[in-house]
Amino acid sequence: MKMRLAEIAKALQVEPKEEWEEIVVTSVSFDTRSLEQGALFIPLAAEHDGHDYIKNAIDSGAVATLWQEGHDESTVSIPKLVVPDNLQALQKLAHYYLQKINPKVVAITGSNGKTTTKDMVAAILGRRFNVKKTHDNFNNFIGVPMTVLSMEPNTEALVIEMGMDHFGELDELSRLVEPDVAVITMIGEAHIEFFGTRDKIADAKMEITHGLKEDGLLIYNGDEPLLVQRTKKIDQETTTFGTSDNVDLRALNIVSNDKETSFRVAQWENENFVIPMIGSYNVINALAALSVGEFFRIPVEEMKKAIRSFDLTKNRTQWLQGAKGERILSDVYNSNPSAARLVITAFSNAATAGKRIIVIGDMLQLGSNSKEMHESLAEVIDPDKIDSVYLCGEEVEYLATKLALKFGKEHLHLYKATDKKKLVVDLQSEISAGDSVLLKGSHGVHLENVLEKLI
Repeated sequence: MKMRLAEIAKALQVEPKEEWEEIVVTSVSFDTRSLEQGALFIPLAAEHDGHDYIKNAIDSGAVATLWQEGHDESTVSIPKLVVPDNLQALQKLAHYYLQKINPKVVAITGSNGKTTTKDMVAAILGRRFNVKKTHDNFNNFIGVPMTVLSMEPNTEALVIEMGMDHFGELDELSRLVEPDVAVITMIGEAHIEFFGTRDKIADAKMEITHGLKEDGLLIYNGDEPLLVQRTKKIDQETTTFGTSDNVDLRALNIVSNDKETSFRVAQWENENFVIPMIGSYNVINALAALSVGEFFRIPVEEMKKAIRSFDLTKNRTQWLQGAKGERILSDVYNSNPSAARLVITAFSNAATAGKRIIVIGDMLQLGSNSKEMHESLAEVIDPDKIDSVYLCGEEVEYLATKLALKFGKEHLHLYKATDKKKLVVDLQSEISAGDSVLLKGSHGVHLENVLEKLI
């Protein structure tokens, strides 16, 4: 980003001062800990009010700030743009900057797989375009505008991940970025606490089409009846992916080992593709990405190379080396029942020189369905394939009760979320070189702290 402060003021309908023509803003930040020289500081009110950190922002190099009406201005010694609402101003500025740079926009949502799909799409489009993609999990009403404003002026394609846990969120984000292509990876049970049913989750996911350009394309999972029903109501062009016979891009001959998964695509004369990830479920994400690539006319050979070695966001189904020589499959950013079942199944079938050990944390935001959905994981945890199970949290107690029918006490371990130190000690005492360990849980359980100790 590079804009004069006077232009930013005009975009936000703030009367610019003459001297602002000489002030150049090179980034935006709402966090003084990562703020860089030349930044526009945007204080937001969350657990703490960002306005209280204006001195830190100035000391770190902020050249100007947005300032929400009603806050004390006496401590502000840099130019300030006073606005009614800082968050709305952030989103408005992002919309203005997006129209100015005018890249092609791909917006991606789904209960599972949106981050992996985002990474694959960025790799594919990166073969021909200058691409900017969502960093880490910046996929909400703050993260999306921040991603937009982090674009370089030469950005040709913007790949945006969009998350949601309430109705209206995807509507707002979609209208903000006005995608050329919208992607829905799948409908699962994530955030079912707030929606009640998968039908309502599907309704909420379809909000991604609310800002889709009239000549845009919706790409969706054609194996999901809930999406097939709903897409009939939109005017834009659609295309599908999946494994059933009636989809536009169909995977077959899926073969997965402990490091990678290969598959063919029926519509492309049985072209063979390889992704550096385990699990047939990741093929679905690859199909979504290939569908985007096809829309942008990326040659098949280029797409094959892109997904063969794409950069995967940290902690998404990532193999790591443990301190004792064990292999660790880290998938600790988030969790929901469908995602957990898929990764447990894939891990259970992956080759190992030693034991298979799984560490499962609570799956959050399941509401009244929590007991049933935690218990359901027992169906895919097979004592013939899994040697030991470590459970961390409160809700996994339901799973522990189910697993007690299959595992003896020496192979089933339950810990409170506050007992991670004991969990780590017990894990380390069991792990040997050659073992394989899976860590899977919702971010709120913070299994990444366990991972850090193991590696």
